[in-house]
Amino acid sequence: QVQLVESGGGLVQPGGSLRLSCAASGTIFNIYTMGWYRQAPGKQREFVAGITTDNKTYDVDSVKGRFTISRDNAKNTVYLQMNSLKPEDTAVYYCNKRFQPFVSWGQGTQVTVSS
Repeated sequence: QVQLVESGGGLVQPGGSLRLSCAASGTIFNIYTMGWYRQAPGKQREFVAGITTDNKTYDVDSVKGRFTISRDNAKNTVYLQMNSLKPEDTAVYYCNKRFQPFVSWGQGTQVTVSS
């Protein structure tokens, strides 16, 4: 059974940084393009950034230049380095496959950007 466990969220002031981690188990991690997603209160979950099996990265315009996705296949872990955080980045952050996500999502990690 696939398990995704996100961590690293918290409360941070605008302009601050956080590094999120997502540990995967129960799957062959390194064959998938992985992604980070987020869901703000009252909004649908949205894709934020993705990383291919050969470490090509891409992200949405709203986080471009501020967020960096990376992965460590040996640790079955994907990371999201978030810099220059803004209040509009406040959301619960999740990881999953970029394409055909696993049915079972993790619990997510809350990121709150506020002064």
